[in-house]
Amino acid sequence: MPDKAETVNQILALAQNLVQERGFNAVSYGDISRQLGIRNASIHYYFPSKNDLGTALARHYRQRLEMQLNHISQNVASPAEQLEQYLQAYQTVVHEDGRICLCTVLAGEYNTLPVSMQQEVGAFFDLNESWLTQVMALGQSTGELHLNGTPQQAAEALLAALEGAMLLARSHSDLRRFHDIARRSVDALRAA
Repeated sequence: MPDKAETVNQILALAQNLVQERGFNAVSYGDISRQLGIRNASIHYYFPSKNDLGTALARHYRQRLEMQLNHISQNVASPAEQLEQYLQAYQTVVHEDGRICLCTVLAGEYNTLPVSMQQEVGAFFDLNESWLTQVMALGQSTGELHLNGTPQQAAEALLAALEGAMLLARSHSDLRRFHDIARRSVDALRAA
């Protein structure tokens, strides 16, 4: 029998996949318990309400991103290469089966989410924008990146392009759309 941490991780991993595929409002504890071979009560033990599960899921996802961004910042000096690493990380959340970034899915359901989940989704996007703004500012100061507007405006534009590209790729069942748009968006920032 798995220990508590392992069970929680299994629940979160499966819930993430299901939400990325279907959306938060279309996932039930029954969906999770059937696939894990456990009872609904077992999920309620760790996450008393679906809101608790959703908030934990969004928080866990944001925290993993924060670790990735910290790793990139600490190990990659070049702002242009930092953007490449960021793009590679984003490419891992777009899947052939239609799953896309968890917080992109949740943003589409934002008005129906509990406040605690809305806060986590907002924090996820704030984290992205803040990190990208720092990279853009550094890239502009070193001459590696050419920005139209301020570093914050460039960060907002890149994030919007990546998020929109995910939605287009999903709606057309064509991952190439995401990769092509993402590549052009990053390439456009490189100094000539």
